[in-house]
Amino acid sequence: MLEARELSKSFNGVVALDGLNVEVQEGEILCFLGANGAGKTTAINLFLGFLEPTRGEALIKGKSVRSDPVSAREHVAYIPERVALYPDLSGYENLRFFAELAGKRLGESELLECLDTAGLPRDANHNPASTYSKGMQQKVGIACALAKSAEILLLDEPLAGLDPKAANEFCSLLREMRNQGVAGLMATHDLFRAREVASRIGILRDGQLVDVIAAADVTAAQLETLYLEHMHEGREDAA
Repeated sequence: MLEARELSKSFNGVVALDGLNVEVQEGEILCFLGANGAGKTTAINLFLGFLEPTRGEALIKGKSVRSDPVSAREHVAYIPERVALYPDLSGYENLRFFAELAGKRLGESELLECLDTAGLPRDANHNPASTYSKGMQQKVGIACALAKSAEILLLDEPLAGLDPKAANEFCSLLREMRNQGVAGLMATHDLFRAREVASRIGILRDGQLVDVIAAADVTAAQLETLYLEHMHEGREDAA
């Protein structure tokens, strides 16, 4: 579903991502962990086509993001740290607009079903998005992915700023989508939520993928220890 082949990006000679090789299959979520500047967001942006690689290739369902960006992103939904909604439109109106933008003309019942599945409270469906909490905005983002019938999710720090209840609900939705065959690549700082959501966890340091762990093979405490060891090795190498 997603594949990086020697995917690299430099900015004015500074390496942000260096030779990333990774695949994400159907029904799998790969979470990238790493400090600020490790390359997590750069990797997401390369798959989205927001950046052009210095070297290598980002592929979505076998299609090159660089040479065929429209086709490559056809089945992709993007959920950033804060979903951008039109504040004066309701959640329902935002969903209808973004669904139509993706070429999906859904009826009222179908749109409401997407909002229900995403967990937006029914009494909020027709309230202005400006009144929504961040957790509610993220749920509209999930509803947009559902309306689009997205097969792949690209998520950049979607848990940042969510309270524990909202983060738990968001992770539950991601697990349900994963179980239904959706593939995902998520950048996050949250080790514990990453373990809850991910099939595999990749640790990035200084633009390089230094480890990949099956989430089921480690406890939360083991993952934290492993992560801190990699970060400590990075500081030693820089010394």
